[in-house]
Amino acid sequence: MTVRIVLLHATPVAMAPIHAAFNEVWPEAELVNLLDDGLSLDRAREPDLSPAMIGRFVRFGQYAYEMQADGILVTCSAFGPAIDQLAAKLPVPVLKPNEAMFHEAVAQGKNIGMLATFGPAVETMTEEFNDYIAQHNSQATLTTILVADAIDLLKKGDAESHNRLVAARARDLAHCDVIMLAHFSTSRAADAVRQQVSIPVLTAPHAAVKRIKASVLAGHQE
Repeated sequence: MTVRIVLLHATPVAMAPIHAAFNEVWPEAELVNLLDDGLSLDRAREPDLSPAMIGRFVRFGQYAYEMQADGILVTCSAFGPAIDQLAAKLPVPVLKPNEAMFHEAVAQGKNIGMLATFGPAVETMTEEFNDYIAQHNSQATLTTILVADAIDLLKKGDAESHNRLVAARARDLAHCDVIMLAHFSTSRAADAVRQQVSIPVLTAPHAAVKRIKASVLAGHQE
């Protein structure tokens, strides 16, 4: 039985990391990519996620479902409320990019650090983290550092400079129990970050693939 997972991308720089994670964790899955990089461009111009943007994202996800998706994985972390609305409408698993990483982080400590590169995602991710710890009665706290220029370098093809800038801020979070790399695109800096600190460094793609695999296969067994 072929399982189709549709990946919703709002930026092309998220695509390679999630494909690498699927190749390692769940190579049997059939992947379909839907990219609307206008979403991240327009989201960066909005201080808050507008109703119009939410509606646009939900329509994007509904199209993914119409492609016979067995599960949908969103690879951009700036659309949390829109993902919630999409998940409420569809009968298949719809996974936020960071929920599984939050689960792994909180399991390893209460003092959580996060390195982010896309400013509009920080607010929504912080809200999602706070919701997660409230639902799980956790006392965990989150300290976030925004590495503002890194993602622009990555979009220009300079992954080495992106990784260097992200890693350079890792020591500012060395007092934490664990560091999360906020976005799928940031995961390519994992090795560089790990060279700077001795605490665990978590990336979103591998955690997300494990989570959606478990959710989809559990649904097929019911």
